[in-house]
Amino acid sequence: MKTSVKIRKGVEELIGTLDDNLKLLEKYFHVSTQLGDQTLEIEGAEGDVDRARRLVQEYTDLVERGTRFDHSDVQAFLRILAEDPNATLKGLAEAGRPRSFGKKTISPKSLNQRRYVDAIERHDMVFGIGPSGTGKTYLAVAMAVDALISKEVSRIILARPAVEAGERLGFLPGTVQQKVDPYLRPLYDALYDVLDVDRVERYLEKGIIEIAPIAFMRGRTLNDAFVILDEAQNTTSEQMKMFLTRLGFNSKAVITGDVTQIDLPNGRRSGLIEAVDVVGKVPGISLVYFSERDVVRHSLVQQIIRAYEEFDQARTSVARERAAGNNEGN
Repeated sequence: MKTSVKIRKGVEELIGTLDDNLKLLEKYFHVSTQLGDQTLEIEGAEGDVDRARRLVQEYTDLVERGTRFDHSDVQAFLRILAEDPNATLKGLAEAGRPRSFGKKTISPKSLNQRRYVDAIERHDMVFGIGPSGTGKTYLAVAMAVDALISKEVSRIILARPAVEAGERLGFLPGTVQQKVDPYLRPLYDALYDVLDVDRVERYLEKGIIEIAPIAFMRGRTLNDAFVILDEAQNTTSEQMKMFLTRLGFNSKAVITGDVTQIDLPNGRRSGLIEAVDVVGKVPGISLVYFSERDVVRHSLVQQIIRAYEEFDQARTSVARERAAGNNEGN
């Protein structure tokens, strides 16, 4: 099937530099395109052509109404629309409306990121679960900074379990804080990206922002605070229960983690997995799940995550077949 779509001025970002976005359109929607002076010809299977045509028309309509897209937005939206038939460009554009956090203006890049930000605004406790690179920690830190600057809370507390990810770091010299800082570096990175360095240092010195291992949370009640537990998949059941019960008055808690990257020793059950089972249905708690479609790092990261998922599924399938064969042999 072949169709022709009228294109108007202002759609340069849809075309992309050296037509790179058009190439992505062809790749994701399984169509071929031919760009004319004022038209774009789309050829392929009927369903694919209809979806691509609808996307181009939606894009030009939104641009005419004043919506502006940058290059990275277009690439992210193309990928999401290709994989989710129920998604619309208008919905994604609204999901990606800019929000000001500290020194940066940040736009959620997917529907799940928008759901996550909205959930944090509406709920006192939110679990963000999914693979790395989906913005779970970064957006949580941005929301915490926004809450602090707007005086919704008086402090930010960022916690992480100090679990080695397969490496043995050995003896680390220095104070207790210096010993645990390598484990907490991703939280510092997110803070420095959202706030000016001098402001971060000032807040850290005054205790307005605190970054610490989860063990330091024991025995405390966290009032008037925005609390983030990062890498929660590496908490034990006892640590997770302890953390969840620290929440005080006028406080929010965001718990983030990737259940496919558990570094606990001796096959201990992740506190994050258990918490989802135990408190997942408690009113006032929101669970937001991310997938490889929400990855906002290099495009290869999404493909790598998918490749590992397929590898793990294949390995599990082989193990089950072997187990079934052994049972029959017995």
